[in-house]
Amino acid sequence: GVSVEAVDPVFQAKMLDMLKQTGRPEMVVGWYHSHPGFGCWLSGVDINTQQSFEALSERAVAVVIDPIQSVKGKVVIDAFRLINPNMMVLGQEPRQTTSNLGHLQKPSVQALIHGLNRHYYSISINYRKNELEQKMLLNLHKKTWMDGLTLAEYNEHSKLNENTVAEMLELAKNYNKALEDEEKMTPEQLAIKNVGKQDPKRHLEEKVDMLMSTNIVQCLGAMLDTVVFK
Repeated sequence: GVSVEAVDPVFQAKMLDMLKQTGRPEMVVGWYHSHPGFGCWLSGVDINTQQSFEALSERAVAVVIDPIQSVKGKVVIDAFRLINPNMMVLGQEPRQTTSNLGHLQKPSVQALIHGLNRHYYSISINYRKNELEQKMLLNLHKKTWMDGLTLAEYNEHSKLNENTVAEMLELAKNYNKALEDEEKMTPEQLAIKNVGKQDPKRHLEEKVDMLMSTNIVQCLGAMLDTVVFK
């Protein structure tokens, strides 16, 4: 790999002393970076970087997050510390905590290929949020009264209407054909006619509801904007 940064433990120690003089006594407990779409593991360059951090502080932690694979409510994140080669030779346990709590999730094959449990080990991650922090996170994507006045782009809205009407036309043809076929079916065949197949009636109802609701909101919003901002 190619190093993306030059880490100088001596400068880090001096930087901490300078931060203390400015009233920032916090201690550096590790570092973090992202692997977009690649999963959570440490590359050779990451291992070298973690070695420099552990030279400064033995309890330093390397955190890796994957923002691509992460979804709302489930963050793909992991924390690692290096394994001392001398411990591996002597057969000693490198982890201070050997409980299986937090380690029930099996590691990915990609992480094992890149040296997990050979050069570094994973640490269980726990989150703590108080009531105010929980409210703040819930308010990030909370809709307000302004969202109801926001109009879609007219060109995009027109294309959506055209595509929806074309889909409704095709669904109407399929529904009409299904009604003709039902007249020739036995009760046993009617009971299983939609198993594993698309139900044109249900999809047609969904398209009609979606088309009406979006157009009503768009028209009312346009009329209100015209009156307010004329």
